[in-house]
Amino acid sequence: MKSKNFFKGPGIWIVLALALLVLILPSLSSSGAARVDTSVGLQLLEDQKVEQAKIYDGEQRVDLTLKEPYKDSSGQDKGENVQFFFGSARGEDIVDAVNNSGAEGFTDQPVQTNWFTSFLGLFLPFIIIGVIFWFLMSRMQGGGSQVMKFGKSKAKLTNKDMPQVTFADVAGADEAVEELHEIKDFLQDPAKFQAVGAKIPKGVLLYGPPGTGKTLLARAVAGEAGVPFYSISGSDFVEMFVGVGASRVRDLFEQAKANSPAIIFVDEIDAVGRHRGAGVGGGNDEREQTLNQLLVEMDGFDGNTNVILIAATNRPDVLDPALLRPGRFDRQIGVEAPDMQGRLQILKVHAKGKPMADGVDLETVARKTPGFTGADLANVLNEAALLTARSNAQLIDDRALDEAIDRVIAGPQKRSRVMKELERKITAYHEGGHALVAAALRNTDPVTKVTILPRGRALGYTMVLPQDDKYSVTRNELLDQLAYAMGGRVAEEIVFHDPSTGASNDIEKATSTARKMVTQYGMSERIGSVKLGSGGGEPFLGRDMSQERNYSDQVAYVVDEEVRRLLDNAHDEAYQILTENRDVLDRLALELLERETLNQAEIAEVFHDVRKRDVREVWLSKPTRQVHSLPPVVSAKERREAAVNGQPDPSTVAPQDQIADADLQQDFDVSGNGLPQPEGSGTGHAGSGGTAGRTDGTDGADGMKQNGS
Repeated sequence: MKSKNFFKGPGIWIVLALALLVLILPSLSSSGAARVDTSVGLQLLEDQKVEQAKIYDGEQRVDLTLKEPYKDSSGQDKGENVQFFFGSARGEDIVDAVNNSGAEGFTDQPVQTNWFTSFLGLFLPFIIIGVIFWFLMSRMQGGGSQVMKFGKSKAKLTNKDMPQVTFADVAGADEAVEELHEIKDFLQDPAKFQAVGAKIPKGVLLYGPPGTGKTLLARAVAGEAGVPFYSISGSDFVEMFVGVGASRVRDLFEQAKANSPAIIFVDEIDAVGRHRGAGVGGGNDEREQTLNQLLVEMDGFDGNTNVILIAATNRPDVLDPALLRPGRFDRQIGVEAPDMQGRLQILKVHAKGKPMADGVDLETVARKTPGFTGADLANVLNEAALLTARSNAQLIDDRALDEAIDRVIAGPQKRSRVMKELERKITAYHEGGHALVAAALRNTDPVTKVTILPRGRALGYTMVLPQDDKYSVTRNELLDQLAYAMGGRVAEEIVFHDPSTGASNDIEKATSTARKMVTQYGMSERIGSVKLGSGGGEPFLGRDMSQERNYSDQVAYVVDEEVRRLLDNAHDEAYQILTENRDVLDRLALELLERETLNQAEIAEVFHDVRKRDVREVWLSKPTRQVHSLPPVVSAKERREAAVNGQPDPSTVAPQDQIADADLQQDFDVSGNGLPQPEGSGTGHAGSGGTAGRTDGTDGADGMKQNGS
């Protein structure tokens, strides 16, 4: 491609011109005589073998016409015409030699300027300037212009020749697909909506965590609508020079209006649509002018102009309010991480073209991947395919899928790491403490996996996953999470009487959860249902700088006391559980030292005689309030499920007993796996970053994907 552009441009002509000069100049200055040494020339003059002589003053050259051909010492014939050069110091000697040579005639050639050389010296600068100007003009007229088209839009127009993505390729976002279907229908048949006085939204904002498929949805709209689709990134509008971004916005909308009906897709719109006047220094003039032009273009649509703007971002909180008002982004569609059925559909989409073994159940994989986004699930299947190819197998089996999930959660396994037996034993008791405390509590999710194999930055991890979709967490569940987060540290204290640094991240996660319980969730009697601290703040000043402390030092002291009390109670609770079940803890540690990894069925077998923790007393936000014994209403669905499962009528069971009974039935159900917890739940952490993993003393990342904002 580069060679073709070179031959089309002026470069080839410049090279040819230089080559021509190299060939012509020697021929213009050459006389055609053979060159000899100065001494030879003087000897020829002295021997009176010269018939004619011509002295060139400017070039300090003498051309001789000999009476007979001259042959040098090697016998080479130089002919009758020879020439030699002389230095300025020999000028008088050369003249005397010519005068005394007896030549029939001689002449002097004065200095004459070559016309071609004079022409080049006079016009060469202008020629160079003209060539450069020609080069720039040719670039401006071509598609690669960066000068005259500096303010033009960089949007890419999707055409029919490009691979098409349709709504059939999108899974796990049914609500978003339904909303975008309406956009497609309006572009194809606007009269249907106009007949009832309906107006299609001028702008659609797709927001959600990274990897949930916002860009994929926009590509699907382009593939389904069959209209011109302009795609551009928000950063393409912003340049160093003020006004360039606004010019590109105008040009983009002019192109779209000229080809309406059309769709404009702006990815990562927060790069240009951030709140105006925010941040240190009052913002950025170029970005704000670009945003102003975007606001004008969106609000200035003609009623008959079928141009729709679709934008995507994972930071809707930083967008300018004027951009989100009705009339601009009329419709805002949240694209969140999929639920279990959504993950199953996504896995089916990405499993196309991949050979699966007969026993592979994608529903089980979906249950094992709570909180995973579409990008994460695609990565899991791709990792499984890579592992299968690496092992020279032909079909992707459950082993490859399990290993792929672990790689996505906690990183690749470190097979080369050699650990001392004492460190392996400490890790086994640490992970066993997590798993045993989780199994003994009544409000935790089932333990699905325990391993002491190093993976990523983790020396081992315990995986605790919920069985059903859960979108809120109760106080008892949070207290249980605090307790089993402390389980690893407590196990080291009980067994070795010398805790290690492996619990550092467990303590960090537990402290964060306890502080949120006190300051955000209203789960402290002394603080009450009060939100402490500013959760919003200024997003452009950094997380810590933007936090506003709106409470006194006395309240901060009480908060610290309450956090300490929650953590101490969790520590004590884990200590009591592990002390009462020390035999189970030793049995689990031996199994881990022997097998290194235990799945849910093997864990349930070890925990068959675990002594469960008693149900906690009913918590009241204020001690003076009474405990109501009247249970909640029972729905028809709950009655049907109780009848099918042979359980007592839910209306006859107290609320806390219902939770305990349900938990008791799920503890050793080896068929279930988990789904995501909201932010702050901490359920299902692995490796060095989770509240259920022993680390090597360094920071890590959550082993289980979270579905938080």
